[in-house]
Formats: sequence, structure tokens, C-alpha cells
Amino acid sequence: MAEKFRITYATLSADNEDLQRNYDEAVERARAELGKEWPFVVNGEERWTDEKYEEPSPIDSDIIIGRFSQATPQDVDDAVEAAKAFSLEWERIGWQERVRILRSVADVMEDRLFDLAALMAFEVGKSRLEALGDVQETAELIRWNCDEVEKHEGFRTPMSGLGSPGDYYDVMRPYGVWAVISPFNFPFALAGGPSSGALVAGNAVVLKPSNQGALMGYKLYECYRDGGVPPGAFHLLLGRGAVAGEALWRHADVNGITFTGSYNVGMDIYKNFVQDVPKPVIAEMGGKNPAIVTKHADLDVATDGVLRSAFGFGGQKCSANSRVYVEREVYDDFVSLLKEKTEKIKVGNPIERDVFLGPVVNEEAMSTFEQAAGEAKKNGNVITGGERITEGDLGRGLFVQPTIVEAPDDSWLWKKELFVPFVAVAPFDELDDAIDKANDTEYGLTAGFFSKDRHEIEEWLDKIEAGVVYVNRRAGATTGAWPGVQPFGGWKGSGTTGKAGGGPYYVLQYLREQSRTVIEE
Repeated sequence: MAEKFRITYATLSADNEDLQRNYDEAVERARAELGKEWPFVVNGEERWTDEKYEEPSPIDSDIIIGRFSQATPQDVDDAVEAAKAFSLEWERIGWQERVRILRSVADVMEDRLFDLAALMAFEVGKSRLEALGDVQETAELIRWNCDEVEKHEGFRTPMSGLGSPGDYYDVMRPYGVWAVISPFNFPFALAGGPSSGALVAGNAVVLKPSNQGALMGYKLYECYRDGGVPPGAFHLLLGRGAVAGEALWRHADVNGITFTGSYNVGMDIYKNFVQDVPKPVIAEMGGKNPAIVTKHADLDVATDGVLRSAFGFGGQKCSANSRVYVEREVYDDFVSLLKEKTEKIKVGNPIERDVFLGPVVNEEAMSTFEQAAGEAKKNGNVITGGERITEGDLGRGLFVQPTIVEAPDDSWLWKKELFVPFVAVAPFDELDDAIDKANDTEYGLTAGFFSKDRHEIEEWLDKIEAGVVYVNRRAGATTGAWPGVQPFGGWKGSGTTGKAGGGPYYVLQYLREQSRTVIEE
């Protein structure tokens, strides 16, 4: 199915009629899943609690995604204890069997591609192509992680002896219990990528997804279960971050953690996860991602790339393009063309075929948008957009206009990660000055550059401080990474390890080295 439709963020197309028909049919099936009560799962046991989180759809407040049982600290203890008890058995299954099981999971996921994507659209407001891409990316991340383990034959390397006969070898082994705390914006990929990396490496995993994304967390559990992952190897906790999430990452028997979310929470985990002994923290903490456009750029390509990265999924991507620096000579032309294209974007129900921009995810995001628009109106200039949509059917949801603004250099709009469809633009005179401004942030996740001048390109590549960089990319100035194509990971405050998901060094983070010498005399 995936090969037939070639679904990636860069290649998927709205013109494929089979794809559209399959999706439309899945939407009708998805409607029947909405509004139910859902448990979390510890050691294969469904658990139901009195406290429920009622999750509304950002598309329409009258649509309830579901009512999700909320894990208590005791449930967290039980999940970690069960994972710890099973971890050695999961390691002893062997890397070949773990790879076989995880590849089966990817196949299950791909078989359910359209149903999962339709549910995702209802739950977090992704357009159909963004949602299909998210699910397909998850399957590809799982396969990539499996391929890396297989390619390195389980990371076992023969070593030289020093005279005494015996077995001398070096092996990478799992840590034991690995926690994954995942966000709403890629509710499959940012849960399935890390959890599969930990699992195929031999760790037992406890996943705590965002409550705004809980249904996709449960559906991921179903894929793992139905693909053959044993109950003791994967546990799903649903609950509030301040309760279940904090109890999980503070748990003494959690040996490693992958967190994706805000800078403040990520840094709290990074600083406080370790108590008695060093333990690994893989954290991706967002970005304030810049693009630079010089006078040597193709402005049609540049405006397409900026638009898609700034407004794709409502700017609610860690990699969203939120700042653009344009050489003064072409600044007016660039802004005029970007404004023209932005005003043609169709905003609406993301379930519909031709909608590009759906809602922001919740009231907190709406508040952020309104504050940012207010700052631009007060201290800058709104080029287009800046308003919440309150009329008609969209008034029942969380819809806003895609927004382009100008703002003074000292405005917080250049510094704060917004996670809404909002981009600031400014002119520059010297490339070095633009690069300095692009780097002037605690973040370093993604960055884009548009120029046909090879010297300018090399200068930018050498100086930009970001983990994922794109040059002259129409499909997205700063977004659209894909396993085995563009590994995804950040520098500085955007990431803790300098290793990227979907890249050649990712799975190794879930393993630790053990040198073994077994003398045979």
C-alpha cells in the first residue's frame, strides 16, 4: 500500500484518486470510534480509572474524541515494575526476533494507514496528507531502526585476545526500562519512532503520550500488540503530564528517557532525571527555525518553501519556519508574493480534501496566537492575517488566519516558539548579519536557505547552528525530514544528544557498551 501511494511529506499528492477514496472511506469508519471510553494498558491489562480526560476535537468543540482513563502514580509504579521484570527476557529473545516482531508492527501500521490517519485528523486537526504522512513516517522509522540493528548484526563485535584462549568480544546492550513521553503534534511518529528504537535495542518501554493525542497513543499500542510485541515489553500510560508524566520520569527504576516537548519541561527533565547514577536523556525541545532568502534566490521557490513550513499543520511543528530574513533588494517582492500565496490558502475542516490549514490544537494555542497577533498590531505590522475565525461552522472550532508580520528587532516574536501559523519577516543587508540573527536563539533545530550562489550556500552551511538544514527546498524551507533521507535532531537547546531520529546513530543511544572476556583454559 505504501509503495503504491508513495506517501512521504515531499512526494504525497492530493491528485491520487485511489488515495482520496480510501481516506474518505476511512473517515466514515473513524466517526464510529469517536466518543468512546478508553483504558490505558499495563502488562497487557486494560486499566480503567474514575478520573477521565474528555478530549475535544479542535475541529469542532461538539466532537468528543474520547474519554480517557488517567493513570495514577501507582499505575506508573506498576508499569515500570512490570517493564523491569520483563526486560531481561525481552533482551534474551535476541535481536533477530525483535527485528522480526517490529517489522511486523510496521506492516500492521501500514495496513491501517488510512484509518489511523483519519482518526489523527479528528484528534489533532491534521490535514489528510499531513496525517497520512505521520502514520507512514512512523512505519518507516520502525523499519529504519530495525535495519540499523540488522546491518550491525546486533552490535556485537569480535575483539583481539592477549594470549589466553577464550572469547573476546564487545557488545551493545539495552539499559533496561526506557520511558517515552511524546507530544500531540506528531502523535504517531514521535511516539513510535523513539519507542521502536528502544524496543528493537532490547529495552522494555513505558509510553506516556500527550492527553491531546491519547487516542493515537492507544492505537499505537494496538499496533504493537497485534504485531507481536509481548505485553511485558510495552506499556501505555495515559494521563496528565504533571501526574503520570512526572511520576514516570522521576521513577528510580527508569533507566533512560526520550522526551519531546517544550524547552522548559525538557530542561527540567534533563537537569533532574539523574539522581544517583548517570542515565541517558534524549530530549527534543522545539525550535525557532529561521530561513534566509538572498537576492540570488528563486522567489517562487522560496515563498513556496516558507509558506509550507510556516503554515503546514498550523505551524505546530518543532521544525516550523517562524522567522524569515530576506535581502533588502528583493524584500518587497518576496513579501508581496508570500502575502499573495498565503491569502489563497484554504482554511477549514482538515477532513475535507482541499483544505491546507486546519485548526490550532487547543485553547492555549489560540491564546498564544492572539497574544502574538496583538504584539504585532501594537509594535509592528500585520501584513496579512492576525485574526481568529469566528463565523460559520469554523466558529465552533479553533481556526485562525495564517499570519505574516513585521516586528522590531527587540520584539519577543523573534525569540519565543509560538507553535501557531505565524511567521515574522525582516530585511537584511549583509549575509553575515542575517546568519548572526538566525543563530541568535537558544534553539538549533532546523533552518532553511534560498540562493543560487554557491559561495553563499557554503558560507551558510558552515555557519548555521542547526541540526537539520535545507537549501532551496520548495517542499519546505525548514520542515519535512524523513527516515534515511533527512535525519531529524537538533543542536543547542533543541536537543540533548546531537544524534538524530531516522539517522545512522539513533538506535545506539538506546544501548550501552559491554566488553566481554570469557577465558577458556
